Amino acid sequence: MGRIVTSVTITNVKDPSKKFRCDALVDTGATYMVLPNAWKDRLGELELIETTEFSTATKPIEGEIRGPVEIRLDGFRRVHTDVVFVEMEAEEEGRYDPLVGYVVLEQCHAAVDMLGHRLIHVKRMDLK
Repeated sequence: MGRIVTSVTITNVKDPSKKFRCDALVDTGATYMVLPNAWKDRLGELELIETTEFSTATKPIEGEIRGPVEIRLDGFRRVHTDVVFVEMEAEEEGRYDPLVGYVVLEQCHAAVDMLGHRLIHVKRMDLK
């Protein structure tokens, strides 16, 4: 199965001058937008909502839920939500793999097209 990567702009709602753009891996097994601790300063002061333990594929880790932020996936509606900061290992050349979780995808009306390896627009939202 291929990787689906999308361009994301994240903005501090209380201080719109604090924002950045990155490429993030779409991970339907993740709940939130997950960012490395090393990027915390890019968004300025965000309220700490909760420090909690998260499950990963290999082990539990501690992370911080902070917000509010505006998240905009390229080509989709913007949403206001929280992000999770966790300790991440940098890949080669200091790159990180931030994650776009399923809650953000649903809020943006985006779905994963498994055959085309891309995000597509959801025409109708489920209210059940």
